[in-house]
Amino acid sequence: MSIVTLLPFIVLIGAMFLMTRSAKKKQQAAAQMRDEMQPGTGVRTIGGMYATVKEIHDDTVLLEVAPGVHALYAKNAVGAVLPDEEYNRILDGAEGGKDGAVVPDDASSLTEGTPAVTAADDQADAGDKPANLDKSPKADLAKGEPAADAKDAAKAEDAAGAEGAKSGAQADQADQAEKKDGGADAK
Repeated sequence: MSIVTLLPFIVLIGAMFLMTRSAKKKQQAAAQMRDEMQPGTGVRTIGGMYATVKEIHDDTVLLEVAPGVHALYAKNAVGAVLPDEEYNRILDGAEGGKDGAVVPDDASSLTEGTPAVTAADDQADAGDKPANLDKSPKADLAKGEPAADAKDAAKAEDAAGAEGAKSGAQADQADQAEKKDGGADAK
C-alpha cells in the first residue's frame, strides 16, 4: 500500500481524536464548575431557570427557585454557575445591557410625531357617505361603486348579466301567461 491511499484514513483518525479530545475537555470543565458550587451561589439550569443553591449532595443539588420554594435537581442539570453581580442583575431585573439601550414598555414611541387618526377623521375622509357594509361585488355594482379588484368586478358583471337574463326570461314568461289568459283587462 502506498502512503497516498493511507492518507485519507490518517486524516480521518486525527480529526476524530481532536473532536473527542475537545469534547472531553468541555466535560471536565463542566464537572469542575459543578464541583465548585457552594450554597448561596446563583446558577442557571440547562432549562434556563435561575435559582440559588441551598444544599449540595453527591449527584443532586437543592435549588431555591423562588422565596420559600425548593426543588431537587441533578447536578448535570446545572448549566452555569453565575458570578454574584450577574445573578443579582438578572434577579433584580436591572436595566442596562452592555450597550445601555432602553426598550419602551408600550408602542407610543413608534407613533411619536405622527398624528393620531380618529373615527371622525375617517368619516370626514370618506366624504360623509355611509359605510358600505355589504362587501359583495354585486352590491358594489348596484350602488355604482367600483369593485374591490378586477376579478371581483368581472364576477359581478357576469352575475348582473345572468340576473338580467333571468329577469328578462321571467318577464317573457309572465307576458306569455297573460296572453294565454287573455289579459287582465279582458276578464
